[in-house]
Amino acid sequence: MLIEEYFQEVRNIIAACLVVQLSNVNYESRSIYRGFIRGELKFSDDSVLYLREFVDVKTIIDREMYSYHYENPSKDMIFRYDNTRHHKKLNLPNYPHHKHDGSEDNVISSNTPMLADVLDEIAGLLG
Repeated sequence: MLIEEYFQEVRNIIAACLVVQLSNVNYESRSIYRGFIRGELKFSDDSVLYLREFVDVKTIIDREMYSYHYENPSKDMIFRYDNTRHHKKLNLPNYPHHKHDGSEDNVISSNTPMLADVLDEIAGLLG
């Protein structure tokens, strides 16, 4: 797969999400296989998802760095998925992948979510 094909898949996922009201996402190619995505998605209740991915798609979709930070209209964090290596001492089974659930301090183990999974979770929260 080429990075531009992956970028188009991400655009399609965002366009298909009915609760997304506004999309401001930048796509930056670093090579034909590697790229950086950064942006924000605003939802029907004015909540916002801030997203970042640094991805290599040469053989598989390898998101070397990702963060999906979701907050309510008052800027309170609802959740954040990321793979920053700052919670090693918690001995999470899927380290470095984790989820901050409701606060920075409530860190739980998680699998690596795809953007579509995150958007499905948000749609479920919005009802």
